[in-house]
Amino acid sequence: MDAAALHASATASTVSTALLTDRYELTMLQAALRSGAAQRHSVFEVFTRRLPEGRRYGVTAGTGRVLDAVEAFRFTTPQLDWLANERVVDDSTLAWLADYRFRGDIRGYGEGECYFPGSPVLVVEGSFAEAVLLETTILSILNYDSAIAAAASRMSAAAGARPLIEMGARRAHELAAVSAARAAHVAGFAATSDLQAGFQYGIPTRGTSAHAFTLVHDSERDAFTAQIESMGRGTTLLIDTYDLGEAVRTAIDVAGPELGAVRIDSGDLLMLAHRVRRQLDELGAKKTRITVTSDLDEYAIAALGTAPVDGYGVGTSLVTGSGQPTCAMVYKLVARAASAEPDAPLVPVAKRSAGAKASRGGRKWGARRLDPEGVAEAEVVGVGPVPHDLTDRLLHRTLVSGGEIVGREPLAEARDRHLRSREQLPMSATQLSKGEPVIPTEYVTRSGHAG
Repeated sequence: MDAAALHASATASTVSTALLTDRYELTMLQAALRSGAAQRHSVFEVFTRRLPEGRRYGVTAGTGRVLDAVEAFRFTTPQLDWLANERVVDDSTLAWLADYRFRGDIRGYGEGECYFPGSPVLVVEGSFAEAVLLETTILSILNYDSAIAAAASRMSAAAGARPLIEMGARRAHELAAVSAARAAHVAGFAATSDLQAGFQYGIPTRGTSAHAFTLVHDSERDAFTAQIESMGRGTTLLIDTYDLGEAVRTAIDVAGPELGAVRIDSGDLLMLAHRVRRQLDELGAKKTRITVTSDLDEYAIAALGTAPVDGYGVGTSLVTGSGQPTCAMVYKLVARAASAEPDAPLVPVAKRSAGAKASRGGRKWGARRLDPEGVAEAEVVGVGPVPHDLTDRLLHRTLVSGGEIVGREPLAEARDRHLRSREQLPMSATQLSKGEPVIPTEYVTRSGHAG
């Protein structure tokens, strides 16, 4: 594990996550302890019934944060005292919670992996009592992080080889901003402006100055001079505070043709990028890069594909999931033991209500079938034996074994996994036009037949 991951783990484990949950998790526990069902071996599954409207694929993100949260899910004395004072649960349940730690198993899609409707993104297995408590915490992480990663993936696909900087901290809750920066990095963003995200997760940080820096000086020249003297000629100067053309001339006059970059933060970015590029070239600054910001999303980035732009900074649209701030993932009991006996067989269970909320029972596996050219053609979800042609295409990794975290990995691995996963999808996956999931989900029964 790299230093950043070690630090993130240590930081997360010092703060209890046990009350980051809904009250009914604890009231269910109390009733299950009384009925005797609490000790039944149970299998919970995280999946989504559909992708957000118009999305062609989803992106698994937040897995590393889930592991930290599970490890830190311990009830402290002050928390137990509060639960007692509020009469949330009875004394016997409080005594059980005092010794709680998750001792089961968790497996799931690797962080960064693409997913589709019905994909068993995470499988949590243990007693009903210990597994049911994790529902809200797991969903709150996976739903937000995966939504941000899906938006980030669309943006990075639209940007191509041009780097993206996440700049959304001022548009989100302060802790959500850190999570968003992490999810965006998994899905292809090169850097973040958020220092906490850099400190906690080792993500590269970027940033130089805002309009206030120019305005606080007596002239734009004074501001540029101060920044160059402080940060060197490789810095990025913000050039749209006053007159753009005059700012470019002043910037090159102060820094010389070795100026690292200029940033445009307003106006018609397509037109202004061409104008600034031409002016920079005429002034001999042919290697000075152009970065654009200003309420960008994946559509604006795609529209700038032919512009002489070298990088993008994205804020509001990213941290809000570009209009889809959640993935609608659910955490459902899909199998449970026939009794509380240790060797009791598992029985598939599922909600059978009418409408779109019905689900499929059974402990599942997920695989991706590829065509002869290595392009994904179906997401295959099954119960029971895995067909021979899919044994090397299984998507689950062991994350927790017997309560011990075994699946931590550097963010770089999740980042690489996402790129590989996205590249395996059909080319239409990265089209920004709305459509159905780019590959279908097929269900395999115990007999091996699609169902």
